[in-house]
Amino acid sequence: MRYLPHTKEDIEAMLKVTGVSSLDDLFDCIPDDLKTKNTVDIPESLSEWELNAHMEDLASANIACKKYKCFLGAGSYDHHIPAIIPYLISRSEFMTAYTPYQPEVSQGTLQGIYEFQTMVTELLGMDVATASHYDCGTALAEAALIALRKNKKANKIAVSSLTHPSHRQIIHTYTSPAGYEIVEIPYTKEGLTDAGALEGMDDIAGIAVQSPNFFGNIEDLNAFKAVAEAKKVLFITSFTESLAFGLLKNPGSFGADLVAGEGQSLGIAKSFGGPGLGLLAGTKKQMRNLPGRLIGKTKDANGDNGFVLTLATREQHIRREKASSNICSNNGLNAMTAAMYLATVGKIGIREIAQQNHDNAVYLKTSLEKVGFKSAFNTPFFNEFVMKVPEGFEQKRNALINDNCTFAGINLEPFYPELKNHYLFCATETLSKDDIDQLAKEVQ
Repeated sequence: MRYLPHTKEDIEAMLKVTGVSSLDDLFDCIPDDLKTKNTVDIPESLSEWELNAHMEDLASANIACKKYKCFLGAGSYDHHIPAIIPYLISRSEFMTAYTPYQPEVSQGTLQGIYEFQTMVTELLGMDVATASHYDCGTALAEAALIALRKNKKANKIAVSSLTHPSHRQIIHTYTSPAGYEIVEIPYTKEGLTDAGALEGMDDIAGIAVQSPNFFGNIEDLNAFKAVAEAKKVLFITSFTESLAFGLLKNPGSFGADLVAGEGQSLGIAKSFGGPGLGLLAGTKKQMRNLPGRLIGKTKDANGDNGFVLTLATREQHIRREKASSNICSNNGLNAMTAAMYLATVGKIGIREIAQQNHDNAVYLKTSLEKVGFKSAFNTPFFNEFVMKVPEGFEQKRNALINDNCTFAGINLEPFYPELKNHYLFCATETLSKDDIDQLAKEVQ
């Protein structure tokens, strides 16, 4: 669809209607002390080749994971991306931010999102999925709001303390202005969320648990479903590593009412921390409560397949103050990327990649234990785990970054002060046996 900017004549006609003589006059309502008095200092223009050189200089100041060996996880993971994905997603047909309100000119976009939603429901074992959100934290906050709106007598949401710290902060940002409260569920010495602590928690609208959790450990979701049913509240699960479900049972098999997750692992580059891909899915009972877009499949007058926005109230897009959520867009390009990735690797491929992740993580943990690291928890994990590091590790870690282009683990003390000298390590399919052996040699 072509975009036609306003002509000089269009602008003059509109100014005449508003009763002002220039565009600057439109800003007279802004107090003078809030206006910039000086001109904006914009550098002189550059030629195409000068600009390319300048951008390359800026880029060289960044640290790229292709050069560095990355043993980091915690919500952003280093995975191989099939070469076909960047090629396909860069095609002009997909590179659009246009909201597909008009199905007659948006069938390609709508079909792509529909197929994305279908694959997400299969991956997570749920009935319906939205057209994606900004990131896992946003999707999880929306899930918490759904629970709080459904149970009007409660003003609290119980969230595992082993949910990603940033995601817990996002939930707080979303819920606190409305007077809601987050109650954190403590964790046990095994590095798992304490389901027993929920027994004494009243006035809660839902229970939210991440699995694999922030420590990388796999939670017993059956236990939390049982508590949620007993208390008659919604059971919400979340995750940061989508590929875990290549090996683990999906959340739907545990009876989750809502599932929020991060889809960055599905063919999306880390890109210095973003953008991510928020996944949000639910059961049929929650279909009308899900925010954002839902794409449906129907038949046109000729009996051919057609795709449309469906089950969305007009408030979602127009009367924003009446909307249950102001999420009315989606990470369209990232959602399309994830759909391409899932279609490319397939069910067998996802399982094989997940197995490689787990095997590499087990080998890394064993290798670190041999050189003096101590496992913090003896609990099943996927591709992340916590180790208590020996004295002097911090200095060696810093040296590895500068001298060996290696990132070795994340310090957990800033997030969990009680875990001093504990680091979170991650291994994906991008690391070889030699990479792991070299790390163990350097830190011993």
